[in-house]
Amino acid sequence: MGAAPPVLSSAGEAAREFGFAPQDFDRVCRLIYQRAGISLHPGKQAMVYSRLSRRLRETPYRSFSSYLQWLEAGQGPAAELEWQEFVNCLTTNLTAFFREEHHFPVLADLLRKHPVGKPVRIWCNAASTGEEPYSIAMTAIETLGPGAPVRIVASDIDTRVLATASRGVYPDEVRGLSADRLKRHCLRGTGRNAGQICIKPEVAKLIEFRSFNLMSPAWSLGEPFDIVFCRNVMIYFDRPTQRRVLDRMHAAMAPSGWLFVGHSENFSESRDLFRLHGKTVYQRI
Repeated sequence: MGAAPPVLSSAGEAAREFGFAPQDFDRVCRLIYQRAGISLHPGKQAMVYSRLSRRLRETPYRSFSSYLQWLEAGQGPAAELEWQEFVNCLTTNLTAFFREEHHFPVLADLLRKHPVGKPVRIWCNAASTGEEPYSIAMTAIETLGPGAPVRIVASDIDTRVLATASRGVYPDEVRGLSADRLKRHCLRGTGRNAGQICIKPEVAKLIEFRSFNLMSPAWSLGEPFDIVFCRNVMIYFDRPTQRRVLDRMHAAMAPSGWLFVGHSENFSESRDLFRLHGKTVYQRI
């Protein structure tokens, strides 16, 4: 006997597993904007339902309304953990080794020109699953040698992708790494990591992974950064949020520091903060 057909709504679509009214989507938009600065447009309703419904299956709630009410009313450590799950569900993580490859020769040139004996502080603030900060570390080693005086802070708001990043284990057929780089910077996985590659310790030791929210009221990041990678992050923010983040990023950078951004990002409205130098590379004013 065949499976029963799905229940259809009046619009002719399969009924959803969880109640999801237009006001629920509006509420999600408001909450993720407040928590993470992410601005969702109306065309993201299907994405929001798909991603958050996975989370609802792990809770006793059968509608978005009841889940969101519980989320907003919660207090204490358990509530903060659920807020983190909420944010994790709604962040987008697209990355690859040496993505936007034109940036890395520029990075290598900046590393060569950096004053000898002075450590280079780099912030990769959308580390995702780690490919970007590891690409930065590989470039540093290729440019300055295995003992490169480089310290990389790699942060992300999504704690799940950071866990993957800190492991440094990837599929064997990973994108973006040449055969030479695979040999130089990676090990073949063994045991439970068989069929995968592992980032070598000499690369990993240059990086400190940490959870960080660009919307946090206080940025505790230590000494100013010489170089900042903030690529394909601002596209999820509206203009006022972009400006607030750029203001604070400017304050977190060393004089004449360098900012690398994504190919679709343009900060021409912030000429008082950063001056464009080449393709999607800015210098702090």
